[in-house]
Amino acid sequence: MNLRTPLSRVRHLGSAKDGTHHWWAQRMTALALIPLSIWFIASVLSMLGESHQNFALWAGGPFTASLLILLILATFYHAWLGLQVVVEDYVHAMGPKFALLLLIKAACILLATIGVISVLVLLFQ
Repeated sequence: MNLRTPLSRVRHLGSAKDGTHHWWAQRMTALALIPLSIWFIASVLSMLGESHQNFALWAGGPFTASLLILLILATFYHAWLGLQVVVEDYVHAMGPKFALLLLIKAACILLATIGVISVLVLLFQ
């Protein structure tokens, strides 16, 4: 028994069958951000009063750089997923919705790339 109307089948309205993946990705990035954020805040607070050179040396260490890259990637992926849901829920016109989703994705990719490259520059200097 199919409860969908013929019009909804023609328009392909209904479940896109990918909501579970999106939901899990949002939760997993949130879980990853908890220890990474605590580590980052504690590390930055412990560096208060240090010189710029000492901070750059700290951030350029292999272990620190790896954690910073993970923090950057998790942060921007989590932001992208969250903003995508907000736009899909509250923007109803297809043109502006598509434009906003494209803009958000491009901004997250650009900012994450800049962040990762910045950390890699500190790592390989």
